[in-house]
Amino acid sequence: MDLGLAGRGYIVTGGSRGLGRATAEHLVADGAQVLVVGRDAAQAERTAQELSDGALAGGELTERREGMAYGLSADLADAGAAAAILEAAQRHLDSIDGAVLSVGGPPAGPLRETTDQEWRAAFEQVHLGPLRLARTLLESATRPLAITFVLSTSVRTPLPDLAISNGLRPGLAMAAKTMAQEYGASGHRINCVLPGRFDTDRVRELEKATDDPAGHRAAHARTVPLGRLGQPEEFGAVAAFVTSPIASFMTGSLTTVDGGQTQAL
Repeated sequence: MDLGLAGRGYIVTGGSRGLGRATAEHLVADGAQVLVVGRDAAQAERTAQELSDGALAGGELTERREGMAYGLSADLADAGAAAAILEAAQRHLDSIDGAVLSVGGPPAGPLRETTDQEWRAAFEQVHLGPLRLARTLLESATRPLAITFVLSTSVRTPLPDLAISNGLRPGLAMAAKTMAQEYGASGHRINCVLPGRFDTDRVRELEKATDDPAGHRAAHARTVPLGRLGQPEEFGAVAAFVTSPIASFMTGSLTTVDGGQTQAL
């Protein structure tokens, strides 16, 4: 399906790896210009180059620089990151049409073992950082934007051993719905996509922290109606669709992508 992304410009944070990268791949493949933002400068540049090379291999590039990616190092927890990302997007992209805001998950652990410092650091990174960037983009917009927050199924139901995520993600989802109400009259769309467990570096790190990574993965897969973990490209396709012009009447929505695991509505 042609998502209507050709010639449009998007920002993808957390875009150098995992679900963010998978989303950026779909956007670039459909002809979008993408600013890939990550905390590791070398990785962000490498990912951008790989995505652009992939577009070249597919023969999709035109004089309008469709299907291109650019890398930028920035940490959303930094109060100055939003302005820096906006400036880079204005410099690299022909237009800014939206953003997919993904950040790494906060530290795992039960609530009774978390510290105040861990909560403060996670709030800056996971909650305030994406919210600040979304607000910055919306307030500077010269055309309707599509903002997609990549959150977690912890918005709908608490996940074991992920207390901080359980505490912060639902609040950001409600803030996103509030933004959809406040900015809708200007044509802006704000949505959330809630991934379950996917085969990413982050998940593999969590598995390695257990005494039986293979057994842990197999046990989790048994809780998923489809019987497996998701592949990042499966998530990226949904995030790209939600952010695309094809989803033009979709805003304030929370879309779950988890193989059917979440039992809550």
